[in-house]
Amino acid sequence: MILAIDIGNSNIVLGCMEQETILFEARMATDRIKTSDQYCAELKNMLDLFGVDYHAVEGTIISSVVPQVMNSIRTAVHKLTGKPPLTVGPGLKTGLNIRIDNPAQAGSDLIVAAVAAIRDYGTPLIIIDLGTATTITVVDKNGTFIGGSILPGLKLSLNALTQGTAQLPGISLEAPRRVIGRNTVDCMQSGAMYGTACMLDGMIQRMEEELGYACTVVATGGIAKFVTPLCRREIILDKGLLLKGLGILYRRNVTEHTS
Repeated sequence: MILAIDIGNSNIVLGCMEQETILFEARMATDRIKTSDQYCAELKNMLDLFGVDYHAVEGTIISSVVPQVMNSIRTAVHKLTGKPPLTVGPGLKTGLNIRIDNPAQAGSDLIVAAVAAIRDYGTPLIIIDLGTATTITVVDKNGTFIGGSILPGLKLSLNALTQGTAQLPGISLEAPRRVIGRNTVDCMQSGAMYGTACMLDGMIQRMEEELGYACTVVATGGIAKFVTPLCRREIILDKGLLLKGLGILYRRNVTEHTS
């Protein structure tokens, strides 16, 4: 059994896996000031919650877009399991051909998601991750990671709207009853939810026009389940994409290292 951890800007996604099977998936808040001891206790509590004995963890792999938290989590995992974790970054074999101006700038979460999506859905692909930021990654028909787009996430945009205006309230992320809102909350929900859905539909269309062919579109991330049903384009929702990608990378590197 392996423990897979993806450190995002707002949440840390973690789960245990037996080969291809995800035993559980959980989230905890990303906190840049927590110590490794605090994270160690939180990880142990999370494993206890799902009935997982941390002594049974054979290895761990971590990806992160928050450098300040990476070392604390890495140390915490080592303390808890007694095993140094693999980390997604330079030196880890991904099997992914990356052709962007500076491959070192490709986010580890984007790489992990692409590895899993290629295996499960083939190519060409457009991969959408709806989190603190909304990222759109393109893998062409040859299986090459060629770039994409980064946009403010839905919650980030909504928070900016409420904080930058005098009379607009904070609202929950709910599907609006109609596109044409008839009160302030409905108007804001329409703009946030349908606005994001229309943006995704438009970006997918323009990316495919630029490529010259259609792609399979896959979405993941904490907000994806709220937005993708509002999109007109067919989008596959795969909430376990990052954990699956981490599992693939762990097996690929551990198998090659031990063979």
